[in-house]
Amino acid sequence: MKAVILAGGSGTRLWPISRKNYPKQFLHLQNDQSLLQNTVKRCLKFVSPSDVVIMTNEAYKFHVLNELEEIGVKIDQIVLEPVAKNTAPAIALAISYLLNKLGCKEKEVLLVCPSDHIISPEDDFADCVRKAATLAKRGYIFTFGIQPYRPETGYGYIKAGEPISDEAYKVEKFVEKPDLETAKKYLLEGCYFWNAGIFVFSMKDMLKNFKQHAPAIYEQIYQGGFEEFIANFEAMPAISIDYAVMEKSQDVAVFPLNLTWSDVGSWDSVYEISEKDTKGNIKRGNVIANDTKNSLIIGGRRLLATIGLEDMIVVETDDALLLAKRGRSQEVKEIVKTLKQNHRKEAIEHVTTYRPWGNYTVLEEGPRYKIKKIVVNQGERLSLQMHYHRSEHWVVVKGTAKVTIGDKEYYVHENESTYVPKSTTHRLENPGKIPLEIIEIQVGEYVEEDDIVRFEDVYGRK
Repeated sequence: MKAVILAGGSGTRLWPISRKNYPKQFLHLQNDQSLLQNTVKRCLKFVSPSDVVIMTNEAYKFHVLNELEEIGVKIDQIVLEPVAKNTAPAIALAISYLLNKLGCKEKEVLLVCPSDHIISPEDDFADCVRKAATLAKRGYIFTFGIQPYRPETGYGYIKAGEPISDEAYKVEKFVEKPDLETAKKYLLEGCYFWNAGIFVFSMKDMLKNFKQHAPAIYEQIYQGGFEEFIANFEAMPAISIDYAVMEKSQDVAVFPLNLTWSDVGSWDSVYEISEKDTKGNIKRGNVIANDTKNSLIIGGRRLLATIGLEDMIVVETDDALLLAKRGRSQEVKEIVKTLKQNHRKEAIEHVTTYRPWGNYTVLEEGPRYKIKKIVVNQGERLSLQMHYHRSEHWVVVKGTAKVTIGDKEYYVHENESTYVPKSTTHRLENPGKIPLEIIEIQVGEYVEEDDIVRFEDVYGRK
């Protein structure tokens, strides 16, 4: 069996913490590890690292590599989707990779799961995966269904039909997100399950269904190998696996999961799954909550104080503050939509931006200047680059910097500084054993990130 983890999503329903450049799968919402790290460790309960394939994109590649390094797991099978085309093309690309690059047989069974769900107990989930994998060899495409415990309007539902084993059923139909009255009816009937978006199937059976129900996707798998699939990926239809196959196929079965599950799709979901204090509050960060009840309060670096709040969601970052009534956090997507329409950077990036070499935080900016704190990890180096419109002053506050400026190469130590004139090639490196921290002051008529001309880059960026 192989495990395919879908980690290319750029969801923003947990804005302002989750944003396009740093989405939900990299957030620490469950424990001291990210949702992606927990997903990888969950999959390693039933497959080895060599059997895990992570689907992501170029923008998140180094996030994924850093996440794996943090938990001491080496996974070489990382497939980069050229563009986002939803889950059906992503799964087809994973199948092409497994067949053409890893030499797998079509009878191989796959688990396909998102990278940003919370599931426990994990051992029970592993047992269910193994059972579903055995049943999948009989020709079924399995989806996992969650036993509902409330009338939920935010999930799609699966209606179970005739049993195919003691624990699994043929799928009678898929249902879109219902209204509240319909959701209450589903809960009472007992044969409806939340659609978890987790699948188990043999590649042979999925290929058969692609051929029957999504021929445009199927043809790409066999047209010319993995490289040609990648080259033609942009022409693929943007469609979910539910719409492309699951809702059309007669081979679909549901395996109910009677365990704790959440797709963490909103701040209300975060409140629901998190441990609360005696007043029903969840407090994270530098928070003082007086006379406050049943609220989710997440602070950043600043002190966050509340008085007399009830049933509230308060989430603060360095550049944004979200205030919402509990029960209405799904409307965050409308805030993000407005930000995008107004071309606001708060929809895309944080003040801290992660790069393959480390990260930088914008401390202050204005017309003709920007001040950053730059952290370069041990042994890493920035690209050899040049800027047409800005000069830079570097002050080392921690560690030792190896700098290249023009044709000179030298070291800059703590409490020392150097200067990079406009239109001069330069590079910053960390040759030491601890993270290098510098303050960078940019001055010029244009100080945005696209004023970079790269000449050499160990990470392959252009």
